[in-house]
Amino acid sequence: MSSKLAPTILTYLADLEGAVANLKDTWHPDDPRYQADVYRQTMTSLSYAYFAYFHADAEHPDWAPLWNPVYTLQPNPDDLYLQSPIRGDLTYRVSGNRGSCKIVSFTTQKVLSGTVDQMPQPSGHNEVDSDDLGLEIGQDFEVIFSARRPPDYTGLWAPIDPQAGGMMVRFRSYDWANEVDPVLSIECLDPVPPKPRLSTEQILHRIQEMAKFPARKTRLYYAMQNGVKQRVGFNVFEPVRYPGALVKQTYWPACFQFEEDEALIIETALPARRPYWNIQLNDPYFNALEYVYRFSSTNGHYAKASSDGKIRAVIALADPGVPNWLDPAGYTEGGIYGRWYDCDSEPVPRIKRVKLAALRQHLPADTPSVTPKQRAEELRLRVRACQRRRRW
Repeated sequence: MSSKLAPTILTYLADLEGAVANLKDTWHPDDPRYQADVYRQTMTSLSYAYFAYFHADAEHPDWAPLWNPVYTLQPNPDDLYLQSPIRGDLTYRVSGNRGSCKIVSFTTQKVLSGTVDQMPQPSGHNEVDSDDLGLEIGQDFEVIFSARRPPDYTGLWAPIDPQAGGMMVRFRSYDWANEVDPVLSIECLDPVPPKPRLSTEQILHRIQEMAKFPARKTRLYYAMQNGVKQRVGFNVFEPVRYPGALVKQTYWPACFQFEEDEALIIETALPARRPYWNIQLNDPYFNALEYVYRFSSTNGHYAKASSDGKIRAVIALADPGVPNWLDPAGYTEGGIYGRWYDCDSEPVPRIKRVKLAALRQHLPADTPSVTPKQRAEELRLRVRACQRRRRW
């Protein structure tokens, strides 16, 4: 690549149009609201892509935010995600304090999604969590990550693929208000040169890769959500385990749809052993809905079970005055994602579509009422709890 720069930076951002072209794969590509939402989604992905391409490198690793600040492409609202470049021929030490959040997991793989046109198979996926490592609440620790265990090393160790290119960390919280997230550092233990100044060619190449990122991500995630709709239609769950995702986790996605005067009741039994479960709403483009100022998700800590032990959540545009309201933030169609993590059974929830005015006829007779004052307090506590987690 010549070091002579183009007259405008837009030259290097031309591939952003690829994400706009993916509008054809949305449910209503000619709807101006969909078009505007996809423009916004493109910007959220671009904002993350800067960290992916410029913040750190494998010889000089450092944590960067992954998805959290802008809710792009379906982060779990209970999770804080970090990522760092790594390299499979190098050795890394991750150290810090485990905190008290529900689960801490470490995933390494060849590449992170969105950074290549086609994800490699096999993906080089390796994963351990805080239980696998035996990390106690509040414990100071260090773990060595490398392709082979260092000779004579007797401490905590986790393998990475020899071709590994990235590490993702999840801090998964149940009780947002009271659990404490970990504090971590990552170091390369091999001799490396000082972090260099980037060349002109490197900067321009990375900007061009940033511009490709939004289209790469939407091609992947639109296909996932569209696949659910094509196979089972609306308002039906399709449990699945994804290659490259958490190995202990079963997802239960669905595509929801209802009218403004209707509600959807999600009903499920609960596993006897359930270390973690949750449910969240997404928009039609696979982005997590606003979850700080909206009740677009719940989990096993916050959800209230009915007297028969089942969980019933209600999707409705307006507050239905019952426990476990899932607020779709103005959308009457979109995605649902639930998760069973390391559970002893995996019930398949059901969705029932009813008139909002007749909602209580379809719920247990002893379903309590939630007053506007109670809901406002619930939201106030949610906002406070979420803002106190470091999301970037």
